[in-house]
Amino acid sequence: MNWYLAALKKYVDFSGRARRKEYWFFFLFNIIIMIVLTAIDAMLGLGFLGLIYALAVILPAISVTIRRLHDTDRVGWWILIGLVPVVGGIILLVFMVLPGTSGDNQFGPDPLSQPDP
Repeated sequence: MNWYLAALKKYVDFSGRARRKEYWFFFLFNIIIMIVLTAIDAMLGLGFLGLIYALAVILPAISVTIRRLHDTDRVGWWILIGLVPVVGGIILLVFMVLPGTSGDNQFGPDPLSQPDP
């Protein structure tokens, strides 16, 4: 939960690096929250709770993805490859799974050398 909150606190911080743990815990909690909100929407016959949540976390999601790309020593513009159907998503997934560069890189110090949130 701390990793999810850490990503939310840096919701418009597009500089620096994000380790795999921060990215994947943010992704996991988003999936869990969306499933719960979809179930609540279905039970209550609403349909907008998931949409409101998705709009609320779009900037933090973009931010943590760009910082994750920085950790693999890639510029944030690589996020746009996800717009290419199927192949772009697979390439972006591979980038998110790869380990970050050890030591400092052009985007900042190694996040593994810093304490956990």
